[in-house]
Amino acid sequence: MRPMAQIAMVMNLDKCIGCHTCSVTCKQAWTNRRGMEYVWFNNVETRPGQGYPRRYEDQGKWRGGWELNRRGALKLKAGGRLRTLAGIFSNPKLPEIKDYYEPWTYEYRNLTDAPLGDDYPVARPVSSIDGKPMKIEWSSNWDDNLAGAPAYGDLDPMVERVRQEAEEKVRFAFEQTFMFYLPRICEHCLNPSCVASCPSGAMYKRAEDGIVLVDQDHCRGWRMCVTGCPYKKVYFNHRTGKAEKCTLCYPRIEVGLPTVCSETCVGRLRYLGVILYDADKVTAAASVPDDQALYQAQLDVFLDPRDPEVRRAAERAGIPDDWLEAARRSPVHALISTYRVALPLHPEYRTMPMVWYIPPLSPVVDALAGTGHDGEDAGNLFGAIDTLRIPLEYLAELFSAGDVGPVKASLDKLAAMRSHMRAINLGEEPDPQIAAAVGMAPGEVEEMYRLLAIAKYEERYVIPTAALGDARRLEETAVPDACSLDHADGPGMGGDGPFGGDSGRRRLPLVTVENFHLLRRRQTSDDAKEA
Repeated sequence: MRPMAQIAMVMNLDKCIGCHTCSVTCKQAWTNRRGMEYVWFNNVETRPGQGYPRRYEDQGKWRGGWELNRRGALKLKAGGRLRTLAGIFSNPKLPEIKDYYEPWTYEYRNLTDAPLGDDYPVARPVSSIDGKPMKIEWSSNWDDNLAGAPAYGDLDPMVERVRQEAEEKVRFAFEQTFMFYLPRICEHCLNPSCVASCPSGAMYKRAEDGIVLVDQDHCRGWRMCVTGCPYKKVYFNHRTGKAEKCTLCYPRIEVGLPTVCSETCVGRLRYLGVILYDADKVTAAASVPDDQALYQAQLDVFLDPRDPEVRRAAERAGIPDDWLEAARRSPVHALISTYRVALPLHPEYRTMPMVWYIPPLSPVVDALAGTGHDGEDAGNLFGAIDTLRIPLEYLAELFSAGDVGPVKASLDKLAAMRSHMRAINLGEEPDPQIAAAVGMAPGEVEEMYRLLAIAKYEERYVIPTAALGDARRLEETAVPDACSLDHADGPGMGGDGPFGGDSGRRRLPLVTVENFHLLRRRQTSDDAKEA
């Protein structure tokens, strides 16, 4: 056993309202600059839909992720070293700007500077890349609220797969359709194909918390990582010539703050926590021959932080006590391994993703209520899950490599929770058989309800700080005398530095570890005076 710790995320799709607040705040924090206009580290897709970039799940075309060779060993779908070297200067397996979208702005001067007259001025769209007038034909949320479903819904790769098995399962007539929102970020996988694809070694997975990052100094812009990522969450900055991706807001994570997308989520649907896993089992789990066995194989890689043997092994591996305690209280571990209601996105890619999803039950409830039946009744719900509105096959193609079993088990538990808690809220005695039908005790159902419905900030985000002592020690060395350039007439002695009034070395850094913790206290305090 070789325990390692990973910061992981779970998203409850029943709570997502498609407001895109997470996308906008992430955009403002991380990609609001030249060369990144088309980039969305976080985006919210409407399902069914083609996704962003367009049809990114079609790995027959994009060749992302892993597959097994004839000997049953993992190999990159895009090819090995020889193929990578052969195409290093011309990589054909890349989404084009039309697959993302050509970013645009508007000629606002036509509105502000137009002379008085009888004609109405128009702000035409112009490309943010070359400044020329353009026609808007695609964007990162073109499928929003099924806006393009009648024309483009058939192009969803998951719809194509489902229709191969059951031709009439997914319809796009308005009265028969279904939809839900799917927020997506980098999966920060246990077996990242983007890292294995990088010829220059610039992509790496941090040992201390599992976050996958790009070393900008070593990146040479080969873009093999873009091909290698099956989720297409690595982007190319055409201004810098470097690859960039979601960093899981690691400067915030390191001081115990959640990611920006989690912090600003209106529906409070995101959970962050520590998962312990056995690093020695990762390759074997990702090499399971049956795609539909990959979900269980990844579950078997995760370790129980309450197991004394696991804790002793983790201590020997150097995992700090506060991380072990965070793993024990982790909402992510509870939703994935204890209650087993969260599922991975496309486990068949064999990257072993670490952003998991609770499949949506709400459309089933809404459809059931629309027929005049009780949408919260356990008997009605259990029967409706198999037949109404969201075909289980479609969800299974997303979350369990086509295996309907784990999806149905998750939805059954959510349905049982709704019915059990409704009885309590109405002052009735809940039927213990409802919980027993899904293999849970009534107390477990109520604990799961608390976590999914009314959990507070500190329960949704259980994030240990990273090397706080070292950070403070390094911070204390950042005094003017420590800079070798602070000599007479040097950069630290002649006023401001080269990048403005705050770039000289005349004072301590403006953003300190203490500042981050003060921010955390202000954001999590229930009392304004404490903040």
